[in-house]
Amino acid sequence: MSHGLDRAYERLTELAVAALHEREPERLWPLLADALTGLCGGETLIYKLDDWSEGRGTLGVPPAAALEVERLGDEAVAVLRSGYPFARHYAAGPARTPVTARRLAGRDWTASATARVLGDALDLNQVLGLPLPGTVAPITGCLVFRSGADFTDDHLRVAERAQPLLAAVEQQRRLLEEWRRLAAGPAEHAADCALTPRELTVLLLLSDALTADAMGRRLGISVRTVHKHVENIYRKLGTRDRISTVLHAQRLGLVPAPERSPVDGSP
Repeated sequence: MSHGLDRAYERLTELAVAALHEREPERLWPLLADALTGLCGGETLIYKLDDWSEGRGTLGVPPAAALEVERLGDEAVAVLRSGYPFARHYAAGPARTPVTARRLAGRDWTASATARVLGDALDLNQVLGLPLPGTVAPITGCLVFRSGADFTDDHLRVAERAQPLLAAVEQQRRLLEEWRRLAAGPAEHAADCALTPRELTVLLLLSDALTADAMGRRLGISVRTVHKHVENIYRKLGTRDRISTVLHAQRLGLVPAPERSPVDGSP
């Protein structure tokens, strides 16, 4: 199985590269979903970007599974949203190691409402919980489903290796959404400057005055990689330092300009 693990890790690297070149935040998780399902030994997957609760949160599925999930009633969807037995397990402490429902709940899993919904509606009987590392309540992440035997140790190893990628992609998604929301017409300017999506993300963090260490932690990359992105930004924008870069980016509309406070005595 060692060769299979090596290939799975190579595939994760390919996914990371593809995600870094994706400009549209809403495409990032669908890009990962199908590939991640197979890499972890599953048949389908649900990703939640907000919280694992019965009534709230964004419930995402790969396109191939969308129709099946849409057919579920509200009660069945609420059961899946509850994230049994993972939500309580991960909320109880800092551990975010991937684990299966059967290993976590034992015999109680088979008799649970979640297992009944999966079996009756989707013909599935095993679930792997894959939370994003470092998240606190509400916990975010993925639920990977399959039928037949439980997920293997190798599947769990791949899932654990995928966690930093998922965290980085989610951070990329949030930053791209913020950049889209705050900047006026940045896409055209970014294309003109030939900035990549990851360089735009780093540029936004530069404007927030984050250090290279802080940016690396935020994005799940090394400080050396951060500096490489910053060098590329300087070269493409024709600037030489952080201040001139941020000011130039603000003039181009690539990052939001700071709000001006009213001057005393002005109308």
